Amino acid sequence: MAEVYKTLPPEEAKELGLELQSSKKADAFVNAFLKRCMPKMRKVLVEEYLHRKAVVLDHVHKKKKRKCNKSKALTAKKRREMRLFDIKSDQQRYDTFLPLHDLWKQYIRDLCNGLRPDAQPQMIQNKLLKADMHGALVMVYKSKCPTYVGLTGIILQETKHVFKIITKEDKLKVVPKLNCVFSVEIDGFITYIYGSKLQMRASERSAKKFKAKGNVDL
Repeated sequence: MAEVYKTLPPEEAKELGLELQSSKKADAFVNAFLKRCMPKMRKVLVEEYLHRKAVVLDHVHKKKKRKCNKSKALTAKKRREMRLFDIKSDQQRYDTFLPLHDLWKQYIRDLCNGLRPDAQPQMIQNKLLKADMHGALVMVYKSKCPTYVGLTGIILQETKHVFKIITKEDKLKVVPKLNCVFSVEIDGFITYIYGSKLQMRASERSAKKFKAKGNVDL
């Protein structure tokens, strides 16, 4: 173990005011120190390390647990309980949402590269099937429920299965998509859309490929 420590000459120890220890005490101190710092290593291996190469003492690094500050998103049930998307009765005014309808018309014009008289109805219909319908002025053209037929208004909210429409009489109506055919008029161009094809969220509908044929028996 002479490689690890060396006895200080008596003259230097006296000048420094140090008391020299015997070689046995020094050996005991070094062994106790290494045992405490390297608890997993056997005594034989410790001695081999002392004679062959430098000793790398174990260092236990404790990882601090980071607190997760991620805010949990509200569930659909929680949003319904908080009534986040409910439109208050004093805000249910048809005139209030006419600017929204004007924005939607401009959005459809840009989406369809202008609604020219020679535009193909199938192309316009495919564009509308993938479009965001918030702000569209629609009329229920056909329905298995006669009370819905003729209902006209601006779409304020859309879910997977229903449209929430504000009528000219300032009444908010909930219309199911299934078993209904909706007519959409813009710049004199009228197209008809089966509600069954709209039975998905707007974000999902924008990426879906619709078949050219197919209808619903009403």
